[in-house]
Amino acid sequence: MKTEQLIDMLNMNVEPVDGRRFARKLRIALAAGALVALVAALLVLGVRPDLKSADALGFLLLKVAFAVSVVGVASLYLMKVVRPGGEQKTHSLLVLAPFGIIAVLAALSLGNAPSSHWRTMVVGEMWLECLLSIPIIALLPFAVIVWSVRRFATPTDLTRTGAFVGLVAGGVSAMGYALHCMDDSLPFVAIWYGGTIAFCTLAGALLGPRLLRW
Repeated sequence: MKTEQLIDMLNMNVEPVDGRRFARKLRIALAAGALVALVAALLVLGVRPDLKSADALGFLLLKVAFAVSVVGVASLYLMKVVRPGGEQKTHSLLVLAPFGIIAVLAALSLGNAPSSHWRTMVVGEMWLECLLSIPIIALLPFAVIVWSVRRFATPTDLTRTGAFVGLVAGGVSAMGYALHCMDDSLPFVAIWYGGTIAFCTLAGALLGPRLLRW
């Protein structure tokens, strides 16, 4: 067979690639992961009992807003890096914005409070539960998103992709855990929510080359 004939044969019945296919599948995976994390948090931990209080509800919304902003920004970047070469077009500094904002708010909160209250504001009563719960709950959405990326995407930078998967999973888990957590202070959210989400990101970066290899 001549080269020209081989090329003509390979070009037969070629259909255009659906550029939105990755995005659709990943959105479904993100929604499924969020639902799994929410259900797990509700079944295992339950909802805080004081949500009729305006202060409690307000802090719940703040925690959820922080987690949603993390997931929203990280998801946009994940949509890009799952495509071959997508990481070259992605400058990921924007993912730090939610963490920077909550850190500034936490610093202002500490600055306006007596120093005798700082330890309670930072450590709270549920720091250990938060430290354990968010990474453990994050395993479920992490597994769902990894499965989706392996099945429907072809990333070339597996470490970076894994980091974004971990970041999204940690943010989704924090959304679920926020429904249970009763420590209401900005420093607590910045340190323990932010820290555990960062840990999930690091874990995703370390596991990405193994789990996302194709």
